[in-house]
Amino acid sequence: MISVQTEDFDAAAEYAALRDSGAGTGAIATFTGLVRDSGDTQGVSGLFLEHYPGMTEQMIAGLIEEASRRWDVRKARVIHRVGKLLLQEQIVFVGVCSAHRADAFSACEFIMDALKTSAPFWKKELSESGEHWVEQKASDVARGEAWNT
Repeated sequence: MISVQTEDFDAAAEYAALRDSGAGTGAIATFTGLVRDSGDTQGVSGLFLEHYPGMTEQMIAGLIEEASRRWDVRKARVIHRVGKLLLQEQIVFVGVCSAHRADAFSACEFIMDALKTSAPFWKKELSESGEHWVEQKASDVARGEAWNT
């Protein structure tokens, strides 16, 4: 299931929903990302995220399908927030159920790495000195490319 939304989410409720994926599930891996001060700009107060509606959800569905081809994914959940988000607010949730922990960990990490580099989201950093668009980090691109080898 995929949600791109402005409102916050309850990570515990999302985990509980993933737990209801059947008796064959032996592992659930989750990741929750928070808005943080990147340290690149003085006085960061938050982010503003935009996306391409329809295309974003389609891209995320493709990432889940790719993860399911590579690993035993029983159920997956991705939530990504958009709009104005303040420091320490939740921005993203990725949860994956599998029979085994290695598949759950790998699929969750793959989806998150791919979200950072492939999904059509644009981030604007908000600070006391103004606003500026955030470029992709080389380290995120390298992590995304590592899955292709």
